[in-house]
Amino acid sequence: MTEASVAVHADPDLLAQAVAARLVVKLLDAQAERGQASVVLTGGRIAAAVYRAVGQLPARDAVDWSRVDVWWGDERFLPGGDPERNETQARAALLDSVPLDPARVHPMPASDGPAGDDPEAAAAGYARELAAAARPGNAVVPHFDVLMLGVGEDGHVASVFPEHPVHHDNRPVSAVRGSPKPPPVRTTLTLPTINTAEEVWLIAAGADKARAVGMALAGAGPVQLPAAGVRGVSRTLWLLDRAAAASVPPRLRSLR
Repeated sequence: MTEASVAVHADPDLLAQAVAARLVVKLLDAQAERGQASVVLTGGRIAAAVYRAVGQLPARDAVDWSRVDVWWGDERFLPGGDPERNETQARAALLDSVPLDPARVHPMPASDGPAGDDPEAAAAGYARELAAAARPGNAVVPHFDVLMLGVGEDGHVASVFPEHPVHHDNRPVSAVRGSPKPPPVRTTLTLPTINTAEEVWLIAAGADKARAVGMALAGAGPVQLPAAGVRGVSRTLWLLDRAAAASVPPRLRSLR
């Protein structure tokens, strides 16, 4: 696991554009190396802005989208098509406008899906889907080139919340009941799964994120502040705007 690095951008719009450009380059590099690419998406306002920015980049057409696997880090356990689902947001912002192979798009189950309204069954089903896509010799999860995460005001990532029982779940995917943030029922990759990604990008904008970002980079405990427990295998990158970076030590900042 690598030490984290930090890139700070002037405002949320420039942050979204910079992350979009990084994502396209990362997908192209992965395809040049392996013939395909795999990305794990997140939700939230800044994520939607990133996806829209990708769609506006001329370089997006250099990506062979038919050879991109799309996964999600967490999901609200709501009916398919619900506007609050991360999948719905990502499809509207980007996925429906690029020529993806539908078989390589892997949304987390909806509450009206095959697992019904049982989030534990939904989580187990997604874990089986991950295992089915894993490379030989790795029976748990596939290779993730880049996994993107938002950071909550409380330091949560995906749907791993501070002090929540999900911290004690070592399975690849966990059901979340009693989420402190609505809706109360969700599914999420667990921290051990998140930390298998080649690169993990933590993306945050706004002054309300500054305290959590600063504490995470200062070495807070992962149970109390889940963002502090995230590490990519080859790279851990914090992508911030100036407001979110207000509590980051100057020595860690790379202003863009």
